[in-house]
Amino acid sequence: MRATGGFHGRKIQKTGGSTYIISLPKNWVTSRGLHAGDVLTFAPRPDGSLQIQAEELGSAEVVRRVVPISNDMDEEHLLRRLIAEYIAGSTLLEIRTTTRMSARTRDIVRGFAQRVIGPEIIEETAESVILQDVVGPNPLPLPSVIRRMHQMARAMQSDAMAAFHSADASIAKDVIERDREVDRLHWFMEKQVNSALRDARVLTSLSVTLPDCSTYLLASRLMERIADHAVRIAGTIPLFQKERPPAAMVAELERMSEAAATALSEALDSLERRDIEQANTVIDAAHSLVRERAHLLQEVSTKRGRMAVGLAYVLESLERSALYAGDLAEIAINHAVETPSAMVGRPMAAPLPKP
Repeated sequence: MRATGGFHGRKIQKTGGSTYIISLPKNWVTSRGLHAGDVLTFAPRPDGSLQIQAEELGSAEVVRRVVPISNDMDEEHLLRRLIAEYIAGSTLLEIRTTTRMSARTRDIVRGFAQRVIGPEIIEETAESVILQDVVGPNPLPLPSVIRRMHQMARAMQSDAMAAFHSADASIAKDVIERDREVDRLHWFMEKQVNSALRDARVLTSLSVTLPDCSTYLLASRLMERIADHAVRIAGTIPLFQKERPPAAMVAELERMSEAAATALSEALDSLERRDIEQANTVIDAAHSLVRERAHLLQEVSTKRGRMAVGLAYVLESLERSALYAGDLAEIAINHAVETPSAMVGRPMAAPLPKP
């Protein structure tokens, strides 16, 4: 039968009384260098399709990239380039300069290797550093990554508010440093999703569907943003060293923080359970917190100077965290509708124990 729109139609034939067979497109067989007697692998997909591979699962192609750089390259620019190469799925990355690589450049590359999951330095020369991804295609299930990011983001927000309550610079510093752990998990999520979109074998090994990949990536981005706002709250502590905010205002902000954290946890639960009713409850709660923010903003406007700036930053970050929880709940609704047979009550994946 003719191919239409890139799809090849073949009639199912029956042989031997119990075996069903189909023929393979000749162009595909020859382009893959296959011959009679070669073995193909088959993998049923959750959407009902059947995946056929010419290689054994796990023999994914090694992606080698050479990244030419200069020693005078801006540090942030170099880090962004290396992170982009990592997210793109490069399994073997050679960072190369045209002249001897400076100590500063090597330090930046080493710092990058410490900030991401997988790449390790396996070779160095005068002009290059070579990194290889040593963790394999599926070291962490994607649902576990999301649950871990949630635990970290919620703990960071709680500790940031503790630092705000006591004006403790050491707690604030710890919150800021922990943001790197959330970033590395988010970059790892981006890398895994990109790999799954590019290679169906990776998608199979992750035991997820393409809609799952989109959902997890969106959820990961929201967790990363919430962690960023925890860092922003921690960064306000120097503004309160000379003058402490009123106790009543601190109590209101702490209550708002706890409500936002609860909304985030319930949004994640609704995503895992595909529970539309629970997700709608979270969205309503997030909108309620936004209305409360308007009332608190009036009180903040009565303050002056550094006090007013610090309180406004804290209030805005808590509002954004609540809205991100609402966004996650909307994602949960969308994902539940994509899989109507499991809209309520059945987990999307086995969740990790809650903290």
